[in-house]
Amino acid sequence: MDPFPPTNSALSDPNGLLAVGGDLTPSRLLEAYRRGIFPWYEAGEPILWWTPSPRAVLFPDDFHESRSFKKFLKTCCWTVEFDRQFEHVVEACAQPAKGRLDTWISDEMKRAYTELHRLGYAHSVEVMDQDQLVGGLYGVKLGSVFFGESMFSRSPNASKLALRTLCNLGSAGRLTLIDCQMPNEHLQSLGMTMMTREAFEDVLRRGIGDFADASSMNADLGGILSS
Repeated sequence: MDPFPPTNSALSDPNGLLAVGGDLTPSRLLEAYRRGIFPWYEAGEPILWWTPSPRAVLFPDDFHESRSFKKFLKTCCWTVEFDRQFEHVVEACAQPAKGRLDTWISDEMKRAYTELHRLGYAHSVEVMDQDQLVGGLYGVKLGSVFFGESMFSRSPNASKLALRTLCNLGSAGRLTLIDCQMPNEHLQSLGMTMMTREAFEDVLRRGIGDFADASSMNADLGGILSS
């Protein structure tokens, strides 16, 4: 039985709500991402599955560096690591932040994405100030598409540096698209754009390739970034 209805049956209000219920097993999550569907729900709610249209995306070559950020990079002494502190990044993303008192990253979500990380599908980018984690992001990578889930900063520009590092993969031909899911002003300032659901799904089909051959699609992100 197909775990999801056709994406063109998603609601327009609320934008992109496709299905309710199910579970967060790796097989269901991976099938969802392959179709451009992601889970997003509050604690106490059933699992809600979304595929909004238009879709917020970032093409790696479109990443925008402001004048102040370029100036910051010239003196920045932080280092960037990959997949070394995945659970710490997820936990940091789940913490309350300015303008966000509650989090949608529940213990159930943490366990689910930690399992995807163990299987080689979920990855983290960590920004380190010596031995301190000051920012980062995590998401799911299938083929040449990175589905961004969340990012955080404990110091100004930290999450921006994590995203810039991820975009550098695009310049190296390793990533074709970063899925941002929902738009916000911060991502828009960094080069985010909007795509229709149909166009987004077309990019997924070309970027993900043969989903059945997971091992060839999901080489370790840290190895790619450090090569």
